[in-house]
Amino acid sequence: MAQSLLRSRELSILAVLLLVIAAATIKNPSFLLSSSGWRDLLLTPSMLILLAVGQAAVIITRNVDLSVGSVLGLTAYLTGRLFIDHPGIPVVVVFAAGLLVGAVLGLVNGLLVALGRVPALVITLGTLYIYRGLVLSWAGSSRINASDLPAGFLALGTQQILTIPVLFLIAVVVLSAVGYYLYTARSGREFYAIGSDPDAAVLYGLNVRRRVIGAFLLSGALAGLAGVVFAARYGSVSSDAGTGIELQAVAAAVIGGVAIFGGSGTVWGAAIGAVLLVTINRALPMLGIPDFWQQALVGALILSAIVLDRVLSARQSRRLVEARDQS
Repeated sequence: MAQSLLRSRELSILAVLLLVIAAATIKNPSFLLSSSGWRDLLLTPSMLILLAVGQAAVIITRNVDLSVGSVLGLTAYLTGRLFIDHPGIPVVVVFAAGLLVGAVLGLVNGLLVALGRVPALVITLGTLYIYRGLVLSWAGSSRINASDLPAGFLALGTQQILTIPVLFLIAVVVLSAVGYYLYTARSGREFYAIGSDPDAAVLYGLNVRRRVIGAFLLSGALAGLAGVVFAARYGSVSSDAGTGIELQAVAAAVIGGVAIFGGSGTVWGAAIGAVLLVTINRALPMLGIPDFWQQALVGALILSAIVLDRVLSARQSRRLVEARDQS
């Protein structure tokens, strides 16, 4: 059992998550056992799960999307403006608009990376500032307040089904759909082939550009959806919404076992990594750990995940060489 746990990155991260929850609950039972504690445990990471799932798909193709925080901010403010400028607009239409705008922004990233053959780190760092600039010029110093949003939309931020928050259920549905696609669909498996060896994927005849564009489009769409979720969760949106969250999305994916060099990992692991990050931020202050050590622990988790990935990759390479020599 222990060996199986160590072999599975997802189970290992889940074990760490459960330990953090257990330690915080022992210290303060209300962390989990109160009604708000259980709700916050599931509700708070919902937005980061959406970003981590999209980020995982991009990283698997050996790229990265640093613009998701700005996309989230833009669609969150768009959500508020739609309700203000078009009273009575259906909530479903607002969710669709967030997805569509996010997908368009993600498509721009994908086209620049795939067709321009410029490193994704450079492209998305540039669009991070461009998209944030759009939000700043549009919103200025104005703010969307809860009073500007309809009660039915705000209710999504607290509504539950069988004690499970609706926003968390939305994140789980998205996670399940993307996870099923990457695991079962041929085009989804091609994401891994491209990330493992892009040159070999081209020689094999895979449409690398199309898959890379698709990964960025997915990441942008989920960031757009996260922007709508942000507005529903907090009820207040300003021009700095989502600032810095792109690094949390990357960290969640890496901690969850998605190889930063591409080709391996799962969106399930990325989602667990997102929950772990959010839970650590909530639990460690309760355990009396200073802010510095909270940040240091997150950094240590990221470094450990990268080192473990390189160790496992080197071990796998040695096994393949030994198998080839024996044959």
